Amino acid sequence: MRLSKITTTFLAIVTLSLSTGAAVASEGAALKHEHFSFEGVFGTYDKAAAQRGFQIYQESCSNCHAMKLVAIRSLGEAGGPFYEEEHPNANDNPVIKAIAAMFTVTDGPDAEGDMFERPAKPFDHFPSPFANEQAARASNGGALPPDFSSLLAAREHGPQYIYSLLTSYEDEAPEGIELRDGMNYNPVFTGGQIGMPPPLFDDLVEYSDGTPATVEQMAHDVVTFMAWASDPKMEERKRMGWMVMIYLFIFALLMYGSYKAVWRDVEH
Repeated sequence: MRLSKITTTFLAIVTLSLSTGAAVASEGAALKHEHFSFEGVFGTYDKAAAQRGFQIYQESCSNCHAMKLVAIRSLGEAGGPFYEEEHPNANDNPVIKAIAAMFTVTDGPDAEGDMFERPAKPFDHFPSPFANEQAARASNGGALPPDFSSLLAAREHGPQYIYSLLTSYEDEAPEGIELRDGMNYNPVFTGGQIGMPPPLFDDLVEYSDGTPATVEQMAHDVVTFMAWASDPKMEERKRMGWMVMIYLFIFALLMYGSYKAVWRDVEH
């Protein structure tokens, strides 16, 4: 009987974990329900989608959105979109070296106390497109573009929300809604009026793998990359979680077996 209760409890925990992603995605009628490979307890990042999403970030989003919490080399670490088994040390990964070479970072002070610029290295974090917050606001109509590495985590139902937002821009506002100067209509955004113009349009980029660059595909890819940027260690954490669950289950069985062996000759 007790073994049955232990087993039932374990299965209930697993079932609850598996259903969490679906429950979250089902909330909010305004949101579209796009499937992402990283959702659920068995979810993993789609590396090809994350690579394409990084291309979108580089060619479109990085002009406004910083990604200060992400080190360049993390793209090539285990679980990263450009991880290669033959280069377990991301600093040796030629793709990561090439990405780092695209940037210049401010370093220092030097021996004279002056700051200086140098080519970025894999250990550097992605540099911000603006020198400071004031410059960022001045270039975006007073609004501060959120950091790309925390944008998804900052929103409830983050993946579904960002995907829905990116794919729901409308050319004109419905009758009865007057857009303020510089605003765009997007029904997913609170109030319907958003300062950010549509960041995606068909064929915005040319994917090297031949994938059609539709708005929906690009939105899916950039959300996948954004999810990785906000939680690079997700896959490792999930593997560890399952190892712990399996360990606890086996431990429970051993404890139950020990209990039965010790008390088998004792009348209850």
